[in-house]
Amino acid sequence: MRQFPLEMHQMAPGRVVEWRLRSTAGPAPDTDGTGDAPRGVPADAAGRRASFNQDKHFTVAEESRGADDPVASWIAVTFEVKGALDERALTRSLLAFVRRHEVLRCEFRRLAGELACEPIAAAELALDAVPVADFDSSEALRGFLVDRFKRSIDTLSWPLFTMGAVLREDSTTVYLAFDHIVCDGLSMPIVVHEVQNGYEALCRGEEIDLPPAPSYLDFAEEQRHRYLSIAADDERLGYWKSFMARGGGAFFPRFPLELGVEPDRMYPIVNEASPLLDAAEAEVFEKACRAVDGKPFMGVLAAVAVCLREAGGPGVYRGFMPVSERGRAGWANSVGWFVNTMPIEFDASPGRDFAQVMAAVRAGFGEMMEHIDVPFVRAWQLLAPAEFAARSWPYPVNFFSYIDIRKCPGAERHEDWRPTSHVWSARANGACSWFQRDADGLHMNSIYVDTAAARRTMDDFQEALRATVREIARHGSFRRPVALTAPRRPLGASPNDAAPYAPSALRRS
Repeated sequence: MRQFPLEMHQMAPGRVVEWRLRSTAGPAPDTDGTGDAPRGVPADAAGRRASFNQDKHFTVAEESRGADDPVASWIAVTFEVKGALDERALTRSLLAFVRRHEVLRCEFRRLAGELACEPIAAAELALDAVPVADFDSSEALRGFLVDRFKRSIDTLSWPLFTMGAVLREDSTTVYLAFDHIVCDGLSMPIVVHEVQNGYEALCRGEEIDLPPAPSYLDFAEEQRHRYLSIAADDERLGYWKSFMARGGGAFFPRFPLELGVEPDRMYPIVNEASPLLDAAEAEVFEKACRAVDGKPFMGVLAAVAVCLREAGGPGVYRGFMPVSERGRAGWANSVGWFVNTMPIEFDASPGRDFAQVMAAVRAGFGEMMEHIDVPFVRAWQLLAPAEFAARSWPYPVNFFSYIDIRKCPGAERHEDWRPTSHVWSARANGACSWFQRDADGLHMNSIYVDTAAARRTMDDFQEALRATVREIARHGSFRRPVALTAPRRPLGASPNDAAPYAPSALRRS
C-alpha cells in the first residue's frame, strides 16, 4: 500500500457511483449530483469535546474562511474489488463502517468557546447511491476525482468525507476521501480492511464480524481531561523546553536547506512520490539496520540526517516526528486522528559511521518516547503562544514520518485489494516527507512549496537519499560524502542571516 499523488494513479475508467450520507431524522438527501448533501441532525445537542488536534484544525479552517484565505486538505484511499460488483452489499458495508466509527458521524461546532463533536445516532444514518457520470479515459476520471475531493471535503461542513466507486464489468475501484479532522494516515488501512471484509462477508450471506473499535471521541475526552489544565510550568513540558533551549528558543525545528520561501507567505504545492528501495533491497536494508541494533525506520532517519548534513545542514539533526498513539489503550482498529507530533534530536556529525549515527538515533528516539504524553498542540499553545495564534507553522519545518504498512490490519490481503493512499494540501510554506514500507519496498512521498529553489533542493535531496539507503543495503554503511556545487551555510548560522546561501546542488563523488 503506497502513498502517492492521486494524479499518478493508473485507474481504469468506468461508471462512477457515489454514496451520499444522510440522517433519517433530517431533510431529504441530495440527488442532483452536486455533492451538497444536507447535514444530519445531531443526536446529542450537548456534544462531546474535540481533541486538541481537531480543535486547532477546525480553528484554522474557521479563521481562513473568515479571511477569505481557505486552507484545505484531504486524505484519500482507493482499493479494488474483483468481479462484478454487488452494489447492495457494498452499500451495506460502507454504512456499517460509518456507523461503527463515531467520529465519522460527527458534526463540529463551537459551544461556549470549545469545539464540540455532535454525533448522529448510528441507527439514524442512511446511504443513498447516486449515479454521477461515465468516464471513457483514465485522465478524465483522475481529473474528476481530484476536483471532487477538493470541492466536497470541507472542515466546516458535514459530512466530512465522500464515498464512491468506479464500476466496470469485471472490477470496481472504491474510493473514500476524508478531512484530516476525522482520520489519520493509519486510518486508511483500517478503512480498506473493514469495508472489504464487510463486503466479502455480506456477499457470502454472512454478517459482518469485526473486532472492537473504541470511539475516538472517548480518546479525545480522556486527552482533554488529562491535559487541558496543565500550565507552561508543568514538569511534563521539560523535554520540550530542553529541546527548545538547544535550538535557540525556537519551538519549531527549521528545515535546514534552502526552499526559496518568503516569510509569512503560503505557496502552491508540489506533490511527488518515488521508490527508494525495491522489496529485495528493503529486506537487505532491514538486515543492515538490525546488525547495528536498529530498526528500519531508524536507518531511514539516519540516512535523512546525513543527507541533510551533507547538503549544508547541521551535524545535529533536529526535527519533528509524528508518533501513533493507537497502542496505548487498544485503539488499533479505530478511525481517528491518533497522532502526537514530537521533537527528536541526535548527532549525525561528520566522521560518524553508520553504527554510531544509528546509536544516536536509537538514543534520541528512546528519549522522545519517554516524554510522549503531552499532546503536541497543547505544548505548542503553552510554549509558543504567539506562533500558535497563526494559521500555519511559521516557516519550513523539518518533518519525518515513517509507516510500515505490512503491520497494519489487512496487510496480508493487500496484493488482492491493491490499496493506495493519497494526501493533498492546497498550499504550504515548507516541505513534508512521508516514508512507507510495504511488500514492494520503501517509498517516499513529499509535499513541498512550488518554487524553483525547492524543486532543485528536493530533487537533489531525493537523489542523495536514494543513493544513501541503497549503499546501506549493499554495504551496511553510508556512501562516500557527496560533493556540493553550491556553498554550505556555515554550521550555526541563523536561517535569518542577511546573507543568503545558494540552494544545494548535489552530485555523486
